[in-house]
Amino acid sequence: MAPQPSLDVITIGRCSVDLYGQQIGSRLEDIASFAKSVGGCPANIAIGTARLGLKSGLITRVGNEQMGRFIKEQMAREGVALDGIVTDPDRLTALVLLSVENDRTFPLIFYRENCADAALSEEDIPEAFVASAHAVLVTGTHFAKPNTDAAQRKAMNIAASHKRKVVFDIDYRPNLWGLAGHAAGEERYIKSDRVSEHLRSVLPACDLIVGTEEEVLIASGSETLHDALKVIRKLSKAVIVLKRGPMGCVVFPDTIPARIEDGIVGRGFPIEVYNVLGAGDAFMSGFLRGWLRGEALETCASWANACGAFAVSRLLCSPESPTFTELQHFLVHGSRDKALRKDETLNHIHWATTRRAAAERLFAFAIDHRRQFEEIADRAGAARERIGDFKRLAVAATAKVAHGGAGFGMLLDETYGRAAMADAAKHGFWIGRPMEVPGSRPLRFEFSQDAGSRLIEWPVGHTIKCLAFYHPDDAGDLKREQAQKLRQLYDAARKVGRELLVEIICGKHGRLDETTVARALEELYALGIKPDWWKLEPQASGKAWQAIGAVIERHDPYCRGIVLLGLEAPEAELERAFATAAGHGHVKGFAVGRTLFNEAAEAWLSGRIGDEAAINDMAGRFANLVTAWQRAQERRAA
Repeated sequence: MAPQPSLDVITIGRCSVDLYGQQIGSRLEDIASFAKSVGGCPANIAIGTARLGLKSGLITRVGNEQMGRFIKEQMAREGVALDGIVTDPDRLTALVLLSVENDRTFPLIFYRENCADAALSEEDIPEAFVASAHAVLVTGTHFAKPNTDAAQRKAMNIAASHKRKVVFDIDYRPNLWGLAGHAAGEERYIKSDRVSEHLRSVLPACDLIVGTEEEVLIASGSETLHDALKVIRKLSKAVIVLKRGPMGCVVFPDTIPARIEDGIVGRGFPIEVYNVLGAGDAFMSGFLRGWLRGEALETCASWANACGAFAVSRLLCSPESPTFTELQHFLVHGSRDKALRKDETLNHIHWATTRRAAAERLFAFAIDHRRQFEEIADRAGAARERIGDFKRLAVAATAKVAHGGAGFGMLLDETYGRAAMADAAKHGFWIGRPMEVPGSRPLRFEFSQDAGSRLIEWPVGHTIKCLAFYHPDDAGDLKREQAQKLRQLYDAARKVGRELLVEIICGKHGRLDETTVARALEELYALGIKPDWWKLEPQASGKAWQAIGAVIERHDPYCRGIVLLGLEAPEAELERAFATAAGHGHVKGFAVGRTLFNEAAEAWLSGRIGDEAAINDMAGRFANLVTAWQRAQERRAA
């Protein structure tokens, strides 16, 4: 007896890197900057279905270069099985350049001359992998060349022999069939008897056929839509799904009715169209989420329409596909904004459920200090340029404690920590970078008050850290000014796709009791500020932590958590703080600095100790704190 499939669906075919013009309303000729993402119909569907909770895989080829590695790494992050992705040593990964000129014009150029995925062959179709899925999805454009045609037909035959389902996304791109020039990438329909004859040969082996009105016409070779559906029905017993753009879709499980509208119609979602590219891939992902899990066809159609609505209301393709959590929220609550990309609640759910995975804990060596190091260097009579060298020693100390394990990180600054950042990246550390002018109150950003233009230069994996000396009992004008800066930074972080850690210190400018920090967080959440992390000062009691946790849970259950700051406290005092925080689920670790580096920095910058001694001193202190944290957690668990 054959084993049960471990995957829900495997998609086959095109896989590219999409470069989307970021200037909306511009000709492609005038685009100045691009956003990079995984593209290509099958690749988009693999990601879209994975986000909706299906177990998906992809069969394709990518180049043995940076773009190919980007695709494989992104697929891994999305949870897509990589077994079917072949690295081609001789060909480059396909590229696509796109822009949004207006709500009807979307110029795109396919860079696919002898590209990797176009070289897919029968040898790239492993029987065991295909048989491991409930369904395989083949796509129209990969029937355009003999080798890719043979590869897909082999997959279809394997699926049939193992009693798996075959899904056909007609995915018609005339210029990929050689029917239009390079500049006509957005052209969706050119009649071709050759293409129609070819696609008709695919239809009998399919269990689900999905296409737009134009795609149904080309697959059938008919002149009218109703005749086209009847031709497809004569050739295939498959469920036919007709995509009708803003009118949603109609599903035909058996006989084609006299009126198209008498098929099964899913719930529609009137929204503002921003970019139609990728909408069909999101639609297919939503339909498959229902169809492969046995939902009613009405439900499948509604989920498909909703996923398509998300896609057309946002800019990119695969990055904009909704997660199942996001989809269900939308189906229940809807949106007050027809432009879904402007809905803050949906945007936050999307961000929180698609951001990069992180360890469940965070032990960070905070050495982003600037002013304190300048004071130490000046006292020691050392050149300030040496501060950067010392911070590299701190990275070495952190690596000595981490031993390659997950959940270790560093806070490092641009002024003195740039070389240390490069060292930390080699160890795979979580990296946070400060935005604030040290000690500023009211809050000011370092270097420039234009946070967005600065953040665009940061690596995508770097986390923004911003310290605000904020107390809920501050004067109203001061609170408003500080909160406005934090909201500005939050908006910039979301716009450019960087995680945000907000550090709040209340105790230096007012009374700190069991409700102080909770009240501060309540005020900031009320302004729509939802950072990925909070960095907070130790609390005197478990009751204070409970109050803080309740605020976070009420306003943002997707928050990654809290890390404790040190405030130069002695190790014994920090151990007591760890014991108080232990067992409170939102507290994930610590980000401590001066407790770890003060003595070593004074001695090293004054020449009393060398590199190895400084590294060992900091590593010993850091290891003690990690052990103390783990011990506190174990005691609470016992």
